[in-house]
Amino acid sequence: MALDIDTFSNASGGFSLFKALGHPLAAPKFRALLARLSKCGPVAVYDPLGQASAFASLHDMTALDIAGVYVQDVDAIGGTALGCTAEPVSALADSGVKTVLVLSFDAARLIDHIRHLLPAGAETQSLDAGRLDAAMLTNRRRYLDPINFATNFAFFRDSDGHHTRLVTANYWGGYGAVGTKFWFRLMDDQGETLADWWMDAPAANGVITVDSADIRQRFGLDVFTGQLFIHVVGGAGHDIVKYALDTYGDSDTVMSCTHDANAWPSDLYAGLPAPGPGETVVLWIQNSHPCPIPAGSVGLNAMGYEDTAWLDVSVPAFGSYALDVAALLPDLRWPGQIEIRAGKHFVRPRYEVITKSGRRRISHPNVERVDLEADPRIPELGNLLGKGYLLPAPVLPLDRFTSCLLPTPMSTAQVDLPVAAIVYSAAGDEVARHTFGKLPRNHEALLELDTVLNGSGRLPEGYGHVELMYDFVDGGSADGWLHGLFRYTDRETGHAADTSFGAHVFNTVLTYRNEPQSYSGPAPGLSTRLFLRLGPAPVDTMCHLIYPASTPWHAHSDTMLVLYDATGAVVAEKSVVIPCGGSLYWRYGETFDSAARNAAGDNGYVLIRDTTCRLFGYHGLINGAGSFSLDHMFGF
Repeated sequence: MALDIDTFSNASGGFSLFKALGHPLAAPKFRALLARLSKCGPVAVYDPLGQASAFASLHDMTALDIAGVYVQDVDAIGGTALGCTAEPVSALADSGVKTVLVLSFDAARLIDHIRHLLPAGAETQSLDAGRLDAAMLTNRRRYLDPINFATNFAFFRDSDGHHTRLVTANYWGGYGAVGTKFWFRLMDDQGETLADWWMDAPAANGVITVDSADIRQRFGLDVFTGQLFIHVVGGAGHDIVKYALDTYGDSDTVMSCTHDANAWPSDLYAGLPAPGPGETVVLWIQNSHPCPIPAGSVGLNAMGYEDTAWLDVSVPAFGSYALDVAALLPDLRWPGQIEIRAGKHFVRPRYEVITKSGRRRISHPNVERVDLEADPRIPELGNLLGKGYLLPAPVLPLDRFTSCLLPTPMSTAQVDLPVAAIVYSAAGDEVARHTFGKLPRNHEALLELDTVLNGSGRLPEGYGHVELMYDFVDGGSADGWLHGLFRYTDRETGHAADTSFGAHVFNTVLTYRNEPQSYSGPAPGLSTRLFLRLGPAPVDTMCHLIYPASTPWHAHSDTMLVLYDATGAVVAEKSVVIPCGGSLYWRYGETFDSAARNAAGDNGYVLIRDTTCRLFGYHGLINGAGSFSLDHMFGF
């Protein structure tokens, strides 16, 4: 059963209502409101903004004696809401109810409009009874301002030698925010609160670090696996909470990195890999709402097939459940891939791969779009946008790593995938090409780049990058939402890392459907500001920067690697140059000298800045010869 809530629109961005209704601090207030109303019946519900379904999806209203539902919009009259036929609010006077529940925040003005229609002696209640305290708000004048709900969830675990570390920067300060604070709530697998705490943000561009081992010691906690809820107060410029999340262990068998959870629950997710030989793949279902996920509401199916296996388990409010995907799809094997029917019950989830040798890594599926259609113009845009939509990913140094890619359907409109993969040297020269043809939705066409390259000599620098792009030689359709999963494996240890992302148009002044995408302002996005968190010594940090170009752009980048300490002070700068269409693989310990690294400290970071072109980046940690991590970077 899917939740009837609006979470995100590509036209208008994320919605605040479901966050306001489902906030962990608001939920008990709404429960108390509904308990009071259950004793004050009959109740008339006034729904001037069409929010009844969202509220009822997240909060149980069955104990209320609802006498009728009243609406303001003439077009809504006669529709069904809360099991009632909607009536015009002008008929409220004849309802004879004792209480009117106004389903709106900032409701005083709306109540004034209908005060003359209230039955004699009737009282009003509104969603304002569930408002967060003023200390939690950035804009106190407009409650549903997105900046008031700059929130996100993070997978968080500290148990049996497994730890998590969240790192971000006070990028809100760079947009003029002052007095920014963080409120955290740690919840266990049953959704019960383990700890609440506040943290003052450092000065603009300073680092925020939350380590599970530190939190466990600070609050005297037992082992836990659950969610960390993050609420930013006093932000500016961005209502999105971005972060890097590392998992690490007491041994070198545990290491991975991923990024923010994408705070808008979706109907579908895709790009979840099936287990390979000797592997267990665990999907972490982490409820993002104050209501349980009913049994039978979350399901898995092999990509391209409709037969769905449903999880016959209920997950408590804000709880977590480790689903071994083989329990629902026992016969599916890598490179098979899985579609997740999530019903908007959780934000973009994590999956964990556990090998027979005990190595563990965590990555994430992606949002599968349900609002797209094939775009007939995309095959015709080559004369204007050159290579058009590109998905660049590293070919890591061949002497240590293998690299492979798997195209992943990521919208319900993608009945086929007409794609090709092109491998480039670090200098930007094409060295290999593989044409997939027109792949069916249920394909398992894994591309091992060792096979395509046929030896390391074709990459003079020992590394390079690959671009997944559309190829219409055999026909097919496209919607611009091209995705792929990339897997990297250490040749000696077998430790691996997964990362996945979608295609964009890069480095062309012409724009098409909000591409080249920009983090701030309208398209085109032609500059770079990427965040590179650093691993604590002796762990080193690696970074792979790619300069993709849909059409020829500046011959070389003009890129600065700016090293900051934890307070946001600049420690050192390095200038690097990347050829157009090429890439640069570099290690922190080799790029900055020991004096600069000591000045930056364990909680420093690097900002990759370029005002001449848009770079795409991947970051990871290197734990000696034992393990590594890799994921794509984020900017702000």
